[in-house]
Amino acid sequence: MWQQDARCPLLFIRKGFSMNSRERVVCALNHQQPDRVPIDIGGTRQSGIAASTYHQLKQHLGITSRTRVFDLYQMLAEIERPVMDRFGADVVGLNRPAVTFNIQNKNWKPWTMFDGTPVEVPGGFEPIAEPSGDLAIIQNDEIIARMPKDGFYFDRLEIFPGAAHVELEGFQPALLSDEECDHLHDQAEAWVQNSDYAIISALGPPYELFYGLGTGDFENWMVTLAMEPDYVKALFDILIDAWLINLRKFSDAVGDKVQVLQFNDDFGTQISTFMSVKMFRDLIMPAYKRGLDWVHDNTEMKVFLHSDGALYPLIESIIEMGVDILNPVQTSASGMDPVRLKEEFGDRLVFWGGSLDCQKTLPFGTPEEVAQEVTEHVKTLKPNGGYIFASVHNVQASIPPENLVTMYDTAITAGEYSAK
Repeated sequence: MWQQDARCPLLFIRKGFSMNSRERVVCALNHQQPDRVPIDIGGTRQSGIAASTYHQLKQHLGITSRTRVFDLYQMLAEIERPVMDRFGADVVGLNRPAVTFNIQNKNWKPWTMFDGTPVEVPGGFEPIAEPSGDLAIIQNDEIIARMPKDGFYFDRLEIFPGAAHVELEGFQPALLSDEECDHLHDQAEAWVQNSDYAIISALGPPYELFYGLGTGDFENWMVTLAMEPDYVKALFDILIDAWLINLRKFSDAVGDKVQVLQFNDDFGTQISTFMSVKMFRDLIMPAYKRGLDWVHDNTEMKVFLHSDGALYPLIESIIEMGVDILNPVQTSASGMDPVRLKEEFGDRLVFWGGSLDCQKTLPFGTPEEVAQEVTEHVKTLKPNGGYIFASVHNVQASIPPENLVTMYDTAITAGEYSAK
């Protein structure tokens, strides 16, 4: 039997049963109280688990499958259904065929990481061992990424167009291909037919407007931002025009199957914003708003911004820009106290992350300290919905599996809305 649920009036909830994952997430996204706080484990490339840590976690849980690395840049593990079920995960990511380095995730083969972790990697992954012991990825006769000997992920070395000052005439950013759209359509359909997870997909502009254009030449790009506002606005017009084309193609491909659209840009350090509020509102905000207005006017998707650091001075403008969800909610950064964030913005912004200090408590604390901090943060952020639990950015290598288990188990128990 089905009845209207007063906690989440947009949904019909099965009487006598808990919500499924998609219902739970949608309820929380609409600032309404679900049965428990939804949980994200690896739904994005900023809430995942490093492959070596994931392998150790599975050993701890008695799961013997070989770990797949779906993100070669960050060496992130593909989170499997037994792990998702064990920790109550509610979200899956919808990714393009080639997640990083233009290497498609297919034709999987065995490979061993520096620390001995056995994994599977895409067949097109063929790093070259250098005399130093480093691993290099070479494309078009150039080294585009390097993993230092005994490292856990790659450093990107390529300089993108626009790193400091691209020639605008004739500049054409990358557009979604028909092959990519077909892949996204098929994968979204498969998730809907075979699961009840909520789906999140990343599709920002071809380059991050503030930070992405500086990859490889960040200092000079900062000078361009500060000294040439007319040029920057013209460049952003080109990028947003391309983004709008991609958004239309993406929306046509996935229809109403995706609940959350993600874009990324890093506006903050751990102690301050990278820029003034004025620069943000003059340059960054109007450009992003063009795209986000289209999303809200033409789809039902909620907009998710991943931006690390001390963002407090920008949050009002970020909301005005059209962002519905903020991630990763780095509570250890200056001004990012979860109590203050919930009180000031909790009725207008969904917080996605905010689990605990993943630089100190998660790697170096005891399980008891992990449980205490997770409990405090969940109880602060969960009232009246508007909260999705996730790690603050990816869980890094060498995290004790006991701490990781405690983090997710505590999220389940503290996240029950019957719990005080």
